[in-house]
Amino acid sequence: MKEKRTKIKEVLSSDLIGQKLMVMGWVRTKRESKSVAFIALNDGSTIHNLQVVANAESFEESTLKKITTGASLGVFGEIVPSQGAGQAFELQAESIEVYGEADPDKYPLQPKRHSLEFLREIAHLRPRTNTFSAIMRVRHSLAFAIHQFFNEKGFSYINTPIITSSDAEGAGETFHVTNFDLDQVPKTEDGQVDYKQDFFEKEANLTVSGQLEGELAAMALSEIYTFGPTFRAENSNTTRHLAEFWMIEPEMAFYDLQDNMNLAEEMLKYLVQYALDHCADDLQFLDKRAADEEKNKPQNERNELSLIERLRFVLENEFERVSYTEAIEILKRSKPNQKKKFQYLIEEWGADLQSEHERYLVEKHFKKPVILYNYPKDIKAFYMRQNDDGKTVGAMDILFPGIGEIIGGSQREERLDNLITRMKEMDIPVEEMQWYLDTRRYGAVPHSGYGLGFERMILFVTGMGNIRDVIPFPRTPGNCEF
Repeated sequence: MKEKRTKIKEVLSSDLIGQKLMVMGWVRTKRESKSVAFIALNDGSTIHNLQVVANAESFEESTLKKITTGASLGVFGEIVPSQGAGQAFELQAESIEVYGEADPDKYPLQPKRHSLEFLREIAHLRPRTNTFSAIMRVRHSLAFAIHQFFNEKGFSYINTPIITSSDAEGAGETFHVTNFDLDQVPKTEDGQVDYKQDFFEKEANLTVSGQLEGELAAMALSEIYTFGPTFRAENSNTTRHLAEFWMIEPEMAFYDLQDNMNLAEEMLKYLVQYALDHCADDLQFLDKRAADEEKNKPQNERNELSLIERLRFVLENEFERVSYTEAIEILKRSKPNQKKKFQYLIEEWGADLQSEHERYLVEKHFKKPVILYNYPKDIKAFYMRQNDDGKTVGAMDILFPGIGEIIGGSQREERLDNLITRMKEMDIPVEEMQWYLDTRRYGAVPHSGYGLGFERMILFVTGMGNIRDVIPFPRTPGNCEF
């Protein structure tokens, strides 16, 4: 009868001394002498390895030779108190099956420190490293926590389309979806692409946001959220941009801007608390890793708080709520602005804030997370509710330490005439968007929503510096491997 497998996390978190069991995993390291081999085994269930002790006299030399870094094993044996430092107990091997060998001369993940750039080139293997296995477990935990948070609050999970004919932001940075043979694209008489002959009989693209469709569902179910992939064809090679990323986008009927801020703050604190409660081992590892990285940065670029301290910072502080107009005045008077230390100087009302400005407000001025609201309408999207001053809209952004903007949202414009006027001003095709306008024609209500970029949340919680390192297979300009 086949032995039932016990996961290494369970072995290490329980008192199983004296019990015999089967573990399975991949070899992280192996040390050996003539009489004994010490094998560090990991199965991905925890950051910690289980030490397997194999006495040479019990195993054929050919078997022990196959056990190298990267090889996969099934080991049966008894849990015994450990003789060495660093672990309370170990597995005394009675039988070992080598499932798959890993040629030590070719296996890319040797037991040494590898650069993140190198690991991106072997993204199919990098989850086997401590850093990336920790990030993926945190990512899983936060995805689960998001569903749990909204489920507890009575929200309905809605699947909005990945293929769409709308561009929610109106920015035009979309990936086109077509069934055409690109060597023989049909044209109309005036030389334009004849989309009538395409699969959908119209121009289609990958979605940049589920928001507009989410609003439709909120007008029937009251409170909904989406959590899915979004795509942006922005030719940007920064540490904060991906071409494919995941978004959480709740939409709530009968919510005004204040309600929207309250929900967003509550959600962020819930996620941070969940990570601290359920990912403690991984966060301790990532905290130490982040501290080591900080030492290599110039003094003026270092985070004043450790990773765990930044997470506690979010939990222990009420978010400061500040209007865009107040923020501009603070930034104009700030030392970095007056001494021309900002890369983008703040000179007048209407400026689009950059990450350096957002981080200054959070880390230097208020020393707490910040919610900025009531932005100039000219730098925001068409669907945001216009304020009575004629200059601003009911938008809100939440700013975090070390990262800047983490959430963007607004109260939506529910007044039909105001929305149509704004769409025309911003060249949004009114005729093609009649389905969206119908929600303002029939039973319109005040409503609000926001978007949380999932990878930005993972960046914050893990302390990583590049967004390409918090998604399994990053999609960026010139990079679509695996």
